[in-house]
Amino acid sequence: MPDYPPGAAHPASSATSPAGSYQRGGDVLSLSGMLAILRRHRTAWLATTLILPLLGIVALHRLTPIYTATGMLIYEPNEYKAQVLQSVLREGPTTEATMASQAELLQSLHIAQKVAERGRLDANPEFNPTVRPPSALRRWLARVLPFEEPESHGPHLDTGRNGMLLAVQAALHARPVRFSRVLEVTFTAQDPVVAAAAVNNAMDVYIKDQYAAKARAVHRATEQLQQRAEALRRETQRHEDGIAAYRARSGLFQGMHAGFDAEQVSHLTEELVRARTELANADARLDAARGRAGAGAQAAIAPSVVQLRAQQEQLAAQAQIRQGRLGASHPEAEGLRRQTETAQRNLAAEIGRVVASIDAERRVARERVATLETNLRTAQQEADRTSRVQIPLNAMQRDADAARAQLQAVLLQIQDTAQKATIETAEAHEISQALPPQRPSWPPTGPMTAGACAAGVFAGLLVVYVLHLTDASINGTEDIRSITGLPCFALLPEVGKRALGHGRIEDYVVKRPLTAFAEQIRSLRAGIWLGAHRPRAIAITAARPGEGKTLLTLSLGRSAQLAGEKVLLIECDLRRPKFARIFGADNDLGLAEVLRGTAVLADAIRTDPLSGLAYIAAGKPGGDMLSLFLSDTMTRLLHAAREEYDLILLDTPPIQAMSEVRVAAALADAVLLCVRWRRTPRAVVRHALDLLREIHANTIGAVLTRVDARAHVRSGGADAEVYHRRYRNYYKG
Repeated sequence: MPDYPPGAAHPASSATSPAGSYQRGGDVLSLSGMLAILRRHRTAWLATTLILPLLGIVALHRLTPIYTATGMLIYEPNEYKAQVLQSVLREGPTTEATMASQAELLQSLHIAQKVAERGRLDANPEFNPTVRPPSALRRWLARVLPFEEPESHGPHLDTGRNGMLLAVQAALHARPVRFSRVLEVTFTAQDPVVAAAAVNNAMDVYIKDQYAAKARAVHRATEQLQQRAEALRRETQRHEDGIAAYRARSGLFQGMHAGFDAEQVSHLTEELVRARTELANADARLDAARGRAGAGAQAAIAPSVVQLRAQQEQLAAQAQIRQGRLGASHPEAEGLRRQTETAQRNLAAEIGRVVASIDAERRVARERVATLETNLRTAQQEADRTSRVQIPLNAMQRDADAARAQLQAVLLQIQDTAQKATIETAEAHEISQALPPQRPSWPPTGPMTAGACAAGVFAGLLVVYVLHLTDASINGTEDIRSITGLPCFALLPEVGKRALGHGRIEDYVVKRPLTAFAEQIRSLRAGIWLGAHRPRAIAITAARPGEGKTLLTLSLGRSAQLAGEKVLLIECDLRRPKFARIFGADNDLGLAEVLRGTAVLADAIRTDPLSGLAYIAAGKPGGDMLSLFLSDTMTRLLHAAREEYDLILLDTPPIQAMSEVRVAAALADAVLLCVRWRRTPRAVVRHALDLLREIHANTIGAVLTRVDARAHVRSGGADAEVYHRRYRNYYKG
């Protein structure tokens, strides 16, 4: 059995391509091989190549030529726009959206109706199906199956006219010329004269409708302004009448305002402040005169009091001195004492006179303060009343002024509109009218004939190519060897529901060890064991999902475990794990946790209760899956497993699906490729092998899976002999 070391090129892919050959999806075909394929399918190629051009030519001759007439318009909005009409006649500057809107107006149903009326297109059979002569089949059906239309009660739906209008609208087109204000109008018809007339009618109707719409807008705006002016006149008169009536009720005369009362209140306030100051001064002098103030204040009462007090104090001092020198009974001492008493009586009399004078002044000041306070309260009340009356009057005056200003503005707008609206013109003008076209616009006979011939040639080649691709399935071990250069170790048959009964396909190799399926698994194990190098760690992958790699991994592991080997299964497909479901365990602890360092290897290894083999589930996936496989932990894990187990099987994802499968294949001793019988394309298998070769994986062979035994026997292949009924007695179950 051939063995290919890692990185070696396979025989089928390393052959030198001869001159004149080409490579297609991995197949190297010589020019003679391609000609052979073409000769083998020459009938289909010639039929397709000739039929398509003939059909195209016949169809071209049976087609009715169609003519397209073209006219040009330019859309130029007027420079002058009355201010009041800006919102009515134009919304903004000319933009691409504006031009697109004008094009939609030109091809609207309203324009189509006007074009149909002017050109009498309702009598044209091209646009009105009701005037077309009935076909021979329709006349025959009318004779065989006479049909009477039911009598209609109520509104009548004119389907013929509606269909005619829709047909005219479908033939009428308008588009804005890019980066300009030009509109191109086209109409398609079987008659070139009808087409040209329809374009000219459409442009004329569009221009006239524009002008009429502007005139209606001006008239409508003028009426609205006049109604607004009349309403403002009534509102202004109502405000003026209300002001006059309010003045009459409130007793206000023209020109009266609250300034006079405010000035009077201010004057009275100042007088009151001065009067209160004088009263305070009088109170202070009175307190000083009565002796309730200090000595300095008493001295400031009156000069006479000061003089008398000085004399009294001088006499009292002399009497004290005399009395101390001469004695109290001395005549001089007694005389000075009598003079002192006389001076004291004179001082008391003078003080009484001064107090009476100051008290009189204080009473006068108090009365003046009271009078001013009364006058100030009266003035403030009058000012408040005047202000309360003036506030509503001011509000009414503002409303009247605003109404008069609005009325004046509306009258100016009416005058401006009446003077200048007459200069408004249509915003679109004809650049060129449509002329009857000389050549039909459709069908293009020359290009379509050439295209039909080219399409016939390419369609014939396509048919040959499709027929060739339909034979590109992998039908047996010979196809595997010729395509991949690898040995095919086994052909695993498809196990039907009848053969399974109530069991599971995963348990089939254990519960039915004498079946053809179990024998092919043992044949696979023997092929691997008998190789030049006996790999211990084998990565099992596939080119596509659904090719049975997980079933193959589980069946091979259980078969080897039952044969006495110590087997470890490692689920490397972290994105679509299946071991937890198959073995009835959870997926919380597995390979991902061991590689992340959150669990130890011993805790992740579990035992299959059916066969006793050890397995490691996938664990929880994450965004770090590729880095986990690239880590040193994965290498150490496989190294430890090689020392303890006889066979390690890595259940990896499809080789083209995930990046981590390439890392696992590179770390394993060998790679086994699963290929689904009559399903996996050859190019996909070659590409899968190219990917394995790029990572220098040691691909030792392939396995054909899910083989329909009966169909394979009918194919007559040499490897189908094992499924022949003559071998039925060798298999049980």
